[in-house]
Amino acid sequence: MPSADIISECTFKAVRSSGKGGQHVNKTSTKVELYFSIADSALLQDEEKAILLTKLGHLIASDGYLRLTCEEARSQRENKILVIEKFIKLIDKALIPPKKRVKTKKPKAAVEKRLTEKKHRSQIKTGRRNNSEE
Repeated sequence: MPSADIISECTFKAVRSSGKGGQHVNKTSTKVELYFSIADSALLQDEEKAILLTKLGHLIASDGYLRLTCEEARSQRENKILVIEKFIKLIDKALIPPKKRVKTKKPKAAVEKRLTEKKHRSQIKTGRRNNSEE
């Protein structure tokens, strides 16, 4: 999926930042918020929507929008670029299918070693028993 197309479905909002900038930060809206509705996206297929909703469910608000913010830089433009990069990485990472786990078998030597150690430990403990009980 081309990243420029999915950005067109995003909504941006500039708000007052709490980041660096001194007195400047009190006067300008440099923090950028990105809003994206996974359910309303025309570019995503149904399977991709389902994957994103399950993997990114903790980031989705009750209104159904995925919300990302950035207030690292002092300028609104830089923050917008950073939040777009963050969004694209998040979507790309979520859509990568997980690797299948290959089941491995315990080596026969490891199983035998464990059993001999258990037997040895058992013999040590039986040797500690008080003979008067028998």
